[in-house]
Amino acid sequence: MCEVETERWGDCSAAFVLRGKKRTEEDVRHNRWAARIGAIAVVLWLALVAAARAAEPLTPHSPSNIATEVVSEGKSLFNQYCSHCHGPNAVQGERPRDLRRLKRRYGDNWQETFRSTVDGGRPERGMPSWKGTLSDETISKISIFLEHVQQ
Repeated sequence: MCEVETERWGDCSAAFVLRGKKRTEEDVRHNRWAARIGAIAVVLWLALVAAARAAEPLTPHSPSNIATEVVSEGKSLFNQYCSHCHGPNAVQGERPRDLRRLKRRYGDNWQETFRSTVDGGRPERGMPSWKGTLSDETISKISIFLEHVQQ
């Protein structure tokens, strides 16, 4: 027969001993539920982490993957060429000229709108064409800075 017997179960296969103490069937059920709940919690946590990472994909001009010096250089170029109409550091109280709102106004196409406006200008509104005056690299750096300041 077995070393540990219980009146309740009556055989060895159902009796458990842990550190000299006999565990009851209720203890075993409780531990199984605790293990299941722990496993479910881990799976839910991993799902939340995966969902959070998927919710914010990196874009080529995302502020999270651009070197600080490129943003700083774009800011300097913006202040040199654009701030007289659009405000220092792109802070402008007039909504039509507030370039921090480009993404809000034009959605995902804001960069194309920015580029076509810079290249062609808006003479009817007093904005000159910068095509040929500013290099593509300069315009790209200004665009990177503007992405960084979008609200």
